[in-house]
Amino acid sequence: MGKIAVVYWSGTGNTENMAHAVADGARKGGASSVEEVTADQFSAADVEKYDAFAFGCPAMGSEMLEEDVFQPMWDEVKDLLGEKKTVLFGSYGWGTGEWMDSWREDAGASGVHVVETAIANNEPDDEALETCRKAGEALI
Repeated sequence: MGKIAVVYWSGTGNTENMAHAVADGARKGGASSVEEVTADQFSAADVEKYDAFAFGCPAMGSEMLEEDVFQPMWDEVKDLLGEKKTVLFGSYGWGTGEWMDSWREDAGASGVHVVETAIANNEPDDEALETCRKAGEALI
C-alpha cells in the first residue's frame, strides 16, 4: 500500500512528536512501510525510494523554515516530488503559523501535491496529534 517517508527537523521535540503521530497514522492507514528520517539524513537520491512523503519543520525566526539543515534539503527535493502525496507539518511558538501558508505556497509552485497540513502552537496537544495522525492516513 505504499512506502512512506516522514522527514523532519526538530529543535525542541515538538515537531518530532508530530512526526511520530504522522507515522502512526500512515501505519494505521495501511502503509506497507513507514520510515521516520531526520532531515540531515534525507536527500534527492532518496526520493525515488518512496511513494509518499510527510515533511516536518517548525517555524523559525520570522516565520520561516529552519535554514541550516531543513531548508537546503527541502530545496533539493521539492522539485522531484511531483504528484506523490505529500503532507507538511510543524510547530510554532509565536505569530499565527503563517510559515505554513508560505511553505505550502512554495510547495505548490514546485508542483508538490500537498494533501494535508498540520500545525501546533508549541507542544502539540491531543487535537494537534490527532490532526497529524489523520494527515498520515491521507498519504495512503
